[in-house]
Amino acid sequence: MTPATATLTAPTTAPAPAVQVLGRMGPRYDEILTPEALAFVAELHQRFGGRRHDRLADRMRRRFEIGNGHDPRFRDDTAHIREDAEWRVAGAGPGLEDRRVEITGPTDPKMTINALNSGARVWLADQEDATSPTWKNVIEGQLSLRDAIRGELTFTNDAGKTYEVTAERTPTIVMRPRGWHLSEAHLRFTDRAGREMAASGSLVDFGLYFFHNAQRLIDSGRGPYFYIAKLESSEEAKLWDDVFTFSEQYIGIPHGTIRATVLIETLPAAFEMEEILFELRDHCAGLNAGRWDYIFSIIKNYRGRGARFVLPDRSEVTMTVPFMRAYTELLVKTCHKRGAFAIGGMSAFIPNRRDPEVTARAFEKVAADKKREAGDGFDGTWVAHPDLIPTAMAEFDAVLGDRPNQVDRQREDVEVTASDLLDVHIGRPVTAEGVHANVSVAIRYIEAWLRGLGAVAIDNLMEDAATAEISRSQVWQWIHQDRATAEGDLITRDYVEGLITRVLDEAPRHDGDRFDDAATIFRDVALGCEFPAFLTLPAYAKFLVDIDETA
Repeated sequence: MTPATATLTAPTTAPAPAVQVLGRMGPRYDEILTPEALAFVAELHQRFGGRRHDRLADRMRRRFEIGNGHDPRFRDDTAHIREDAEWRVAGAGPGLEDRRVEITGPTDPKMTINALNSGARVWLADQEDATSPTWKNVIEGQLSLRDAIRGELTFTNDAGKTYEVTAERTPTIVMRPRGWHLSEAHLRFTDRAGREMAASGSLVDFGLYFFHNAQRLIDSGRGPYFYIAKLESSEEAKLWDDVFTFSEQYIGIPHGTIRATVLIETLPAAFEMEEILFELRDHCAGLNAGRWDYIFSIIKNYRGRGARFVLPDRSEVTMTVPFMRAYTELLVKTCHKRGAFAIGGMSAFIPNRRDPEVTARAFEKVAADKKREAGDGFDGTWVAHPDLIPTAMAEFDAVLGDRPNQVDRQREDVEVTASDLLDVHIGRPVTAEGVHANVSVAIRYIEAWLRGLGAVAIDNLMEDAATAEISRSQVWQWIHQDRATAEGDLITRDYVEGLITRVLDEAPRHDGDRFDDAATIFRDVALGCEFPAFLTLPAYAKFLVDIDETA
């Protein structure tokens, strides 16, 4: 009888998670896309990518619920967090103690140098709404930051003019990675099971910047600091906190070295400010009132809920209308209760050095905006142009004096209810001029975005992805809620098509412009039956993905 035999199979080892570069490699890209940095980014995806998808699914469910009549409210299951008076956030890290004026802007070399020479206390180095996420901008923005942090950044333009950092004291850098909803199609992540997917824009931007620069920043007396965009819940904040904790452990720096400032720029997040602070408490420096995305979020969530939630011309939705006052005052009260900084938002008015009248008006509008913020208790504010820094600084100096902040100012006089946050009635009409302005701004901004520009001066206002979102989402809502202009014209698709034709006729056309593509995107996101959650999603997929087929 033949004895039974056993076949021995060698144990298999699951492949390590990996990130593959699909985008074209430009000069010095290999200094950012090093094997070690990509391994770190891959590990971030392996550990946190699944939870990211879960949180995005939560967003969709919440938006569906609001659209079907379930208004957001302060959560019962987290009431114990709000009622516990003892806990506090970590607060300012080194170099963040005084944030009275912050300048925002993209991370190309020229804008990086201008920001570092600006005299602001903080620079928001924006890889998000002020950056068009072309592959070139994503990686070369990282190179700009790398060189700036090492004191090596210079830039020479086509005319031969050289720019360099000359300021004796440069602003503290706070980098803003893309939101959880955005992907990075030029990097492909493969998990341990062999499944492939586009990388997360958030984890790519954060991971590359942190890996290359965290220790350098600490050595310079500052630290790895981040603005966190588009959060909608404390669960999303918890996900970021876990990313921070793991990342600190990965490179061997103390827990709590990272500091994050969270933009409260979505309606759901306004109902969870304390919970967001709590989940990030070991890493949190404060909250920011992201006014433009907040307005967009209200329109997006209530776009189908009837005339009561229809906002008038974008220019009428100011920071002094009641629901915006309620949101910002609640933010200041919440922050100071927990030892966090409250940072004000960005006025869109910008100077025009060729037009003294426009410049004078911009200074007047910005001064009034910053005076209100400082008086309300904010600890700092944003500007989008270096010429506005002295104006904003003067208003905060008048309130703060020699104090670095006013975190000790408790706003116990503020009482904000859910109905205060949701009462968006303004009592102003939609005008023909307002509809035309929205169509014009959106198309002109998208055209520039497709050419790689994320922050664009249009009609003496600084426009970015958030303001373009307001413009297109208002048009969508006005059409679907059967609104008419004050002049008596029903706002229909045909009416808006006429405005698109007018805008294209008025546009300064030139070889290589993207106006026709921009009009296509605008039709998709403003005139379609469905409402895309973000205009940048279809625009990115259709026009910005440039994959190297040989990779």
